[in-house]
Amino acid sequence: MIRDAVLHLINEQPLLIDLFEAPSPGDSVLVGTNLRTMSRTRPVFAERADSTFVFPYTHIRFVELPVAAAASEYPEPIVSIQLAEPEPDLEVDEDFLRRVREL
Repeated sequence: MIRDAVLHLINEQPLLIDLFEAPSPGDSVLVGTNLRTMSRTRPVFAERADSTFVFPYTHIRFVELPVAAAASEYPEPIVSIQLAEPEPDLEVDEDFLRRVREL
């Protein structure tokens, strides 16, 4: 069970949910329980927060998994940053600057 995953629905405020398992690429729905708002209260659209909730992926923008869950189930992500070459010093065209100031 993955506790306190953050579910970002399209055009809605984020919600906390406990997932039964990590989402996989073949899934079409996200199944979880213990749905609550970020302030840990029951959402107004849910009758009981401890029910089982099924959200189609078409209504989900993205899901945030807590670091503890990600560390135990997934390898450490490899981040590669390509640094841009520094731009050469540009020459200042004094004549152009003078004309701009005169306007």
